[in-house]
Amino acid sequence: MSIDALLELSTLPNHAPAFDKVSEEDYLPAIDKAIAEARANIEAIRDNDVDPTFENTIVALETSSEKLDQATSIFYNNLSAVGGDKLHELAEKIGPVSAEFSNDIMLDEKLFARVKTVYDAKDRLNLTEEQQTLLDNTYKGFVRSGALLDETKKARYREIAQEMSTLGPQFMNNAKKSMEAFELVIDNEDELSGIPEGAIEAAKMAADEKGYTGKYLFTLDFPSYLPVIQYADNRDIREKIWRAMATRAWAEDGSDPHDNSENAKKIARLRHERANLLGYKTHAHYVLERRMAETPETVLEFLDKLKTAYKPAAEKDLENLKAFAKDEHGLNDLKPWDATYYSEKLKQKLFDFSSEDLRPYFPLDNVLKGCFEHFTKLFNLTFTRNTDYAVWHEDVKAFDVHDQTNGTFVGTLYGDFHPRSGKKDGAWKTSYRDQGLLGGKVQRPVIAIVCNFTKPTKERPSLLSHGEVTTLFHEMGHAIHALLSDVTYQSLAGTNVLWDFVELPSQVQENWCYEKETLDLFAQHYQTGETIPQDLIDKIIKAKNFMVGMGGLRQISLGTLDMQWHAFDPARVGDVAKFEDDVLADFKLFERLGGPTSTAFNHIFAGGYSAGYYSYKWAEVLDADTFELFLETGLYNRETAESYKNHVLSRGGSLPPNVLYQNFRGRDADPDSLLRREGLIKPATEKVA
Repeated sequence: MSIDALLELSTLPNHAPAFDKVSEEDYLPAIDKAIAEARANIEAIRDNDVDPTFENTIVALETSSEKLDQATSIFYNNLSAVGGDKLHELAEKIGPVSAEFSNDIMLDEKLFARVKTVYDAKDRLNLTEEQQTLLDNTYKGFVRSGALLDETKKARYREIAQEMSTLGPQFMNNAKKSMEAFELVIDNEDELSGIPEGAIEAAKMAADEKGYTGKYLFTLDFPSYLPVIQYADNRDIREKIWRAMATRAWAEDGSDPHDNSENAKKIARLRHERANLLGYKTHAHYVLERRMAETPETVLEFLDKLKTAYKPAAEKDLENLKAFAKDEHGLNDLKPWDATYYSEKLKQKLFDFSSEDLRPYFPLDNVLKGCFEHFTKLFNLTFTRNTDYAVWHEDVKAFDVHDQTNGTFVGTLYGDFHPRSGKKDGAWKTSYRDQGLLGGKVQRPVIAIVCNFTKPTKERPSLLSHGEVTTLFHEMGHAIHALLSDVTYQSLAGTNVLWDFVELPSQVQENWCYEKETLDLFAQHYQTGETIPQDLIDKIIKAKNFMVGMGGLRQISLGTLDMQWHAFDPARVGDVAKFEDDVLADFKLFERLGGPTSTAFNHIFAGGYSAGYYSYKWAEVLDADTFELFLETGLYNRETAESYKNHVLSRGGSLPPNVLYQNFRGRDADPDSLLRREGLIKPATEKVA
């Protein structure tokens, strides 16, 4: 049976998944079989006549569902990276089955009694720090999943979990389907004035693939959308594609079959009800109990502090943009679909370069090779292409990662870089298997980064924007966090940390993308081989904080929107668009001319960022403070890199993140480091004249 490819350890390197032997029909029977096996394992733990111990209860639970974890990781990762109607239909069947199984475990009184016995004796068990964390997480996981509820509340908790198990995938599918439904087909190349030649070639190729011979097809996939909104001289085209992006999964008259308004409200209300059942005021109170921030009040104060810095800067940015559009181009009514276009024009004027001037220096293959070399310089890692691995799509590449110091195998890395039908938009890192115990042995991880970069054409390779370069370094930062993990238990490995700490290892890597020493590793013209000129690097650095006010205000507005959904009773939300208008009134720079952000806000409704979107900015403080140390000691200072690796990256979630950070930096992060980096406050050593 091919379902064994989902359940058994493969004979491929590092026991990586045998994607070539898995079919869509295998998932449901494989998961059913894996649940049955895991259920038997857990019943054996529960019914064990021997007194509960850390090993026979806590570790046994940690490793009780290894085959199920393997099958579901392959399924849910392919749901995002491959997609398609059949997988989304399966998600609506698999979600409730998995939720029921999870609830059966967490709501089992006899099983919980064994866990509680070990937890109550923790001070007498002489556990390591990592074991203490696993025990604490296990006990709190049961409590936070309803173990202390009475039978009536447990029954309702199960109902909520069942319903929520399908709503997230539905939300994600609606957002994707809504995006895919939009096509901007252009007949006449004259209408494409201003759009870079590479983007036009890609649009022509996309049109040919869809049967629009001799025409040009633009979609809402970011590599297609951005060149239009950033460079198209034709304002009507910019408006069309902007409005389509701004109305994803929403229609004012309710006519869009993929409208997510009701799904968003249902998800928020069920989360709130679940939190109330568990004794929490709101979903945010429930979530933030297990975050560095700890309370909604802390998050709201954090966002408000940033708003005081970003809002005046954003208003100044907009004032400058409007003046430029009027004085230089005669535009008196700047609209949202004009902002990116005129920002690019203003940047060209101020810094004497265009974003497109950079693209020829960033062919994907070169950038990837240079990115790998960057991590060699930091952590002594090597990356070797290995075609022995099976992959889920022909575009995917697999690499073996080793420590070149001693030749030790570190793990498996996949790269999936280009958009395609069915694939979720955006970029992310994921794990097919985290580092840690598997089959009684500590195994190395199987990790992937998934992106949607500009596709190659017949005439030129995939050429990245500088923003795509920073995205690659960002996702590789997550991947390295997972690959360098050195713990015992998978649930504490790599990126399994408190959510507002998880973006530190990714965001800090973006800083190197502005440094000549790093850019020289890969920034070479794809035709001439010329290294990127120093004057162009200088311009990139000077333009780094261009429009930082508008960008920062946008980020904290999204964090605030997330908190307003989750830190208060969502019963108050009637019309989603009106709710957003009220919430974001103090953030808006333009009138809302599209739909609400919420209906396509996958991060908080179909991802792991509910009551957590603030964590991007929270972690930016940590990454700015971290990079200041590298600037002080040297970009590739071995002692600093080893300290960061040993105190932060390798430890995963085995200790609280504030402890990890203090062990690395010798202190807490300086809260002003981010605003210093963005030029919004002066460095402490710099005197104001």
